[in-house]
Amino acid sequence: MAAAPVLRARACRRLLLSSASSSASSSTSSGGGRAAERGERPDSAGFRPPAHSRSDWIGPPDRHSNLRPVIFYVPPEESALERRLREARQEAQASNQRFWARHNRAFRQEKEEFIHSRLKAKGLEMRDESGHKATLNAEEMADFYKDFLRKNLKKHLQYNRDWYKHNFRITFLMGQVALMRALRWLRWRKKNVEQ
Repeated sequence: MAAAPVLRARACRRLLLSSASSSASSSTSSGGGRAAERGERPDSAGFRPPAHSRSDWIGPPDRHSNLRPVIFYVPPEESALERRLREARQEAQASNQRFWARHNRAFRQEKEEFIHSRLKAKGLEMRDESGHKATLNAEEMADFYKDFLRKNLKKHLQYNRDWYKHNFRITFLMGQVALMRALRWLRWRKKNVEQ
């Protein structure tokens, strides 16, 4: 009995991996290869599940936010409550995407500026004689990380508050949807038993 879901999960994972690898190879041939050559991940915006899919799909990580986007399945007979749940999940995903894309962009920019300023203060260039990128030691980078976290504390606290709000709303809607489905199933069962 438990083997069927495991086999289905493995088949879905294989399908997802083959879809991601074929989309990566097609993005390589269509210009996404330049991102791979630079050591970046190709953009996940072009990821689409097969048309016959009847479940949610998780795409490859976004190159800006590092979050894996979820493409939600919309059943043809979706109720208003199920639609509210799906939209709440989509809204939470979009909010997370925006926050982490902005956060990671600011982090990379400030990190580069910090490294550049420290190297300049030491009289060093961004690249050494062999052309490799110059780096700082762990203690110097720890100063940057500590300062970055201190400066962004309020943003992180606000993000955590918003995250909890989104998740409480989603959990509440999930409970309502589960109750609605259970009642629907009980009505169906009672109807079939009476016949």
